[in-house]
Amino acid sequence: MSQPIPDQPPDNQAPKGRLLNILGVGFGLAGAVGGTIGAGILRTPGLVAAQLPSAELVLAAWLAGGLYALVGAVCIAELAAALPKAGGWYIYAERAFGKRVGFLVGWTDWLAHCIGLAWVATTVGEYGQALLPAAIPQGPYTARILALLAIGLFSLIQLRGLRAGSASQELLSLAKAVAFLALVAACFLLPIQAAPPIAPPPPAPTAIADWRSLSLAVVLALQAVITTYDGWASPVYFAEEFSEPGRDLPRSLIGGVLAVLVLYLLINLALLHVLPIAQLASSNLPAAAAARALAGPLGGLLITALALVSLLGLINTVVMAAPRILFGLSRDGLLPSFVAQVNGGGTPSAALLLTSTAAAALVLAGSFERLLTMGAVLYVSLPLAGIASLVTLRQREPELPRPFLTWGYPVSPLLITAVSLAFLMGSTANDWLSSLAALALVATGYGVCLLAERRPLAEETS
Repeated sequence: MSQPIPDQPPDNQAPKGRLLNILGVGFGLAGAVGGTIGAGILRTPGLVAAQLPSAELVLAAWLAGGLYALVGAVCIAELAAALPKAGGWYIYAERAFGKRVGFLVGWTDWLAHCIGLAWVATTVGEYGQALLPAAIPQGPYTARILALLAIGLFSLIQLRGLRAGSASQELLSLAKAVAFLALVAACFLLPIQAAPPIAPPPPAPTAIADWRSLSLAVVLALQAVITTYDGWASPVYFAEEFSEPGRDLPRSLIGGVLAVLVLYLLINLALLHVLPIAQLASSNLPAAAAARALAGPLGGLLITALALVSLLGLINTVVMAAPRILFGLSRDGLLPSFVAQVNGGGTPSAALLLTSTAAAALVLAGSFERLLTMGAVLYVSLPLAGIASLVTLRQREPELPRPFLTWGYPVSPLLITAVSLAFLMGSTANDWLSSLAALALVATGYGVCLLAERRPLAEETS
């Protein structure tokens, strides 16, 4: 039986099996921003503008997506503050529905993180090639090497401990926010040096007989926007490591969404200031088009650097968060006990190595577009599990201490459920084969769970 562990371990070292609780709202905000803002915001404004006929509707779509994320953050903040344990969505599902359902949710969450990490790292490799000297050959192999180096670098940072990991997260999130704000300022302050090429206007509904077309366009635009807001729940993975989780977790979740919402609106306003709506709609990378209009060929290079800063911050967040899922599963006896090992710096080292190895394997596998679609389906299902847990625990455990209560309950969770279900059904209809494959991937976790149940539960160290 392990001995009681003091709240403040000497020299800020974490005893075996125990996480440090040293994080505050500063890291929580950095985690929310770093886990949400990636290179998608450099591309998605064009996808949204291609669906909607006016700048007002484009901005309304981004505002609506931000409000959806805000309502989700308000709902999950209640669970995070009431159950501040490492494990992410697994913690809530296990408390509400039992270990088997909890394991499936945790397994799904970890798989989605690994798929997302591999895709982001691969994108880093593709963008990074543009900054390499001309003498270095470019191609898929170079991109994969850079992707593996990115995963390895941030894994080494995390192995140093929670202090190194949290400091890198705060630094990268700050750099990301400053870089995007600089882009916004440049769009409004610098003269346009090269007029963007004229493009035909995007097709727009010409009659109310086209309300059906407009409705479909709005749904597609909102799908792109909501995907770009994904990641707002990142602070919950570190719930156990906050020194005052009841206070700082709700502030981190809500404040992080609000910060991202404001930044996304500013970016879209800036792009619309430089690019006509037709040009914005026809551009695959509108931020680069705006930068070229302001700074010529140098603008494209600067946007590449901005994309890399955004993606590196996202890699750091995922490399930090995903091992906490495995740690929570292992500590509760649902994975081998060695997965719950924590090094002296407070990092679940074995879980980190498993996560990095899985992501690296996906990178080496090459093309994984279907895996990415599967990952999107998995990500969408997680908030639904959280909302179901929230409602169930409200009914089953009304006496559970809740430092934060969901605003607008029960309307707010019903709203999130409706939007998430619509998003999930839309994704399934667009690619039912990937959705079935995602379901099969989740089902493999059930077999793992059954195998885990055959051995005695690991001794709890909490």
